[in-house]
Amino acid sequence: MSEPRWVPWARRFVLGFLTLFTLVPLYAMVSSSLKPLGDVQGTWEWVPTTLTIQPFFDIWETIPLAEYFVNSLVISGSAAILSVVIAIFAAYALSRFRFRGKNFFKMTVLSTQMFPGILFLLPLFLIFVNIGNTTGIVLYGSRLGLIITYLTFSLPFAIWMLAGYIDSIPRELDEAAMVDGTGPLGALIRVVIPAAMPGIVAVGIYSFMTAWGEVLFASVMTDSGTRTLAVGLQEYSTQVQVYWNQVMAASLIVSVPVVAGFLLLQRYLVAGLTAGAVK
Repeated sequence: MSEPRWVPWARRFVLGFLTLFTLVPLYAMVSSSLKPLGDVQGTWEWVPTTLTIQPFFDIWETIPLAEYFVNSLVISGSAAILSVVIAIFAAYALSRFRFRGKNFFKMTVLSTQMFPGILFLLPLFLIFVNIGNTTGIVLYGSRLGLIITYLTFSLPFAIWMLAGYIDSIPRELDEAAMVDGTGPLGALIRVVIPAAMPGIVAVGIYSFMTAWGEVLFASVMTDSGTRTLAVGLQEYSTQVQVYWNQVMAASLIVSVPVVAGFLLLQRYLVAGLTAGAVK
């Protein structure tokens, strides 16, 4: 049965509208980043009369953007790596072994995603401060504290998704590796991890993106020396001036790592999310 004639046109209209909905703000961001500040603050013009790349140089001098970039890269990268490593072992145990409390643990891990992040802000702040006062280990205002904070949000989802992905890998592969003389850890490293690479990449990208663009905890748990990009961009707005062209230019620079990583690993991301979600 053929579809009605209006369906293809409706599909084109919806896709065209969604394309414009995505591209128009992106065009406004790019065009504003190439305008002098006076043109951005004046009447909006779709076609800029004056183009300049000076805002892309000024963004590094107006605020310590390079320092914030390094902080975001270290914190997001560390959170992603730790999430992947811990989630691999936890997901493998949930998928391959039977132990008391297994179902309860899985439900507990999944249920943590129901709570809003702001609910944990004050408890984490108090815990970090008390640990610092008691042990001398500085967590509040440090990169380590923010990495631990991001782990509390990315790790449950990472474990849940990787457990589903590893469930889709036949157990016979593990058994064949053990017949050859390797143990459960060897089977994990030699067989399961290579087979689960799409899911692992998806978990890594998710964890990195979650940490890279997070604002709430970064604005409370950091100081001037550990501030991340998501919070540092606010410094382009002062009491007397808002450097809109530099805000747009910096926003483009900030989005480059995430967009580049997504485009390079898109194939693994789609495969990993699909397989992990199905289980």
